[in-house]
Amino acid sequence: MKRKFAVTCAVLGAALLLGFGAVAQQKPQVEAAKIREFVKKLSSDEFEGRGTGQKGGDAAADWIAKQFESFGLKPGGEKGTFFQEVPMVGVKTRAESTFAFVPAKGDAIPLKHLDDLVTSNESQTETADIDAPIVFVGFGITAPEYNWDDYKGPDLKGKVALVFVNQPPSNDEKFFKGKALTYYGRWTYKFEQTARRGAIATLIIHRTDLASYGWEVVRNSWGTERSYLRRDGTPKLEAASWIQLEVARKLVALAGLDLDKLYKDAQSREFKPIELPVHFKAHVASQLRPFVSRNVVAKLEGSDANLKEEAILYTAHYDHFGIDPSLKGDQIYNGAVDNGTGSGILLELARVWAKSPAPRRSILFAAVTAEEQGLLGSEYFGKHPTVPASKISLDLNYDALAPLGDPEEVQVSGAERTTFYPTVQTVAKEFKLAIKPDAQPGAGGYYRSDHFSLSRVGIPAFSIEEGVKFKGHTAAWGIEQAKNYNDHDYHQVTDEFHENWDFTGLAKMARFGFELGERAANQPMLVEWHKGDEFEAARLASQR
Repeated sequence: MKRKFAVTCAVLGAALLLGFGAVAQQKPQVEAAKIREFVKKLSSDEFEGRGTGQKGGDAAADWIAKQFESFGLKPGGEKGTFFQEVPMVGVKTRAESTFAFVPAKGDAIPLKHLDDLVTSNESQTETADIDAPIVFVGFGITAPEYNWDDYKGPDLKGKVALVFVNQPPSNDEKFFKGKALTYYGRWTYKFEQTARRGAIATLIIHRTDLASYGWEVVRNSWGTERSYLRRDGTPKLEAASWIQLEVARKLVALAGLDLDKLYKDAQSREFKPIELPVHFKAHVASQLRPFVSRNVVAKLEGSDANLKEEAILYTAHYDHFGIDPSLKGDQIYNGAVDNGTGSGILLELARVWAKSPAPRRSILFAAVTAEEQGLLGSEYFGKHPTVPASKISLDLNYDALAPLGDPEEVQVSGAERTTFYPTVQTVAKEFKLAIKPDAQPGAGGYYRSDHFSLSRVGIPAFSIEEGVKFKGHTAAWGIEQAKNYNDHDYHQVTDEFHENWDFTGLAKMARFGFELGERAANQPMLVEWHKGDEFEAARLASQR
């Protein structure tokens, strides 16, 4: 679900083979033409946008499994198959649902679904009737390590939380990591934490600058069926909602408050929740559809009798948004960049690894489902790994790369938090790649792709992607492509395959990932998080 680079401009023709001097001479060849072939196939109309729980998504999973098998890899899923079943429920908000803000005095403000707000019932019931007071809880964060608590006041039990997306702004890296978004700022955390505090519904205030994407992205992502892992006993909201910024202004005005002032006040440690004299009244009617989606997992067994039970994991999500019959004209979200590109690289890595001498540790390849629904396939894999999490040394993830030519930079955000980072630096130097920090740290990219799910269970993990500087172009050009993609193609039906794409860079990123995986697979020790990292505790817990 990460924002990525534009792919609508004319670029050089695809290179067929990629070489990297001395490095390439010693390794099997990564073929740009093969990646191109995989991306074109997966993003074709044949797979109907690879929707989770849709026919096209199931067909894509079957096709990926056949590719793994044709490469000569062993099944890495359940019961001797290439599949790991992921039990899910599709929830679609029905048209008869109604929403309104009802003040203690004065007229109610009716709300239009999709235009004013989007809502999904995480509790997975067919109907939910809500008539409860709204409590503004600032950023909705409880973070003891930063001496921060937004819940110093009214109990949220049975009430509706109103919350800003993102986190308190800061330039101090010791306070919510400064300009870099932490998980506390992500919308997923807002829903999780308010549910834990007893809220029955949550309204996240959308601001494009804080979310790093516009309302259309929210509308497209939440306007059709949302998928959830089947209930596991954790608290869930009856109405998990986003509301437009101007709608939020009208809401707080009913209480005689100003939204801009509330935002400023919420940036203080002294902030206390404010219960508004306004109820959120909603009838949430949902169409429920239980189904089983699948992760696709393959394995190359290691050669060392003592280490082959440990593994290096490569991941990429194969899903996108499928078909939306309500659209006029093109109804297929082909998802060529997001994430045909990452899936294509995963398949090429699997093909090349299958031709290579087995390293000491085993290699796992996981094409995961339902990333666009909230990293659900990787979350399920993390909770039910086919190799114990304690024995997975490293996850290397690929998500939405830019077919714009030969990159001179690489982003590996999160790698610096692991003991493997010196090796990453060495390999980047060998590939003549400058390691660049996240170009949009405030967007929280680390928490928006599947490697995060693996990190949460302790596995050292990060994504590999290009920076903004490509050979023959300025960094400003790369930034412009990123903006074009975000503005016009990200989570839109226009994210389609283009014949003039240049896959040289994707092959380079695949080759880079191969080299990292090989070194991690052959080094004496498992990769670990640095002491004090937010994921260290999960790693230690998995190893007990």
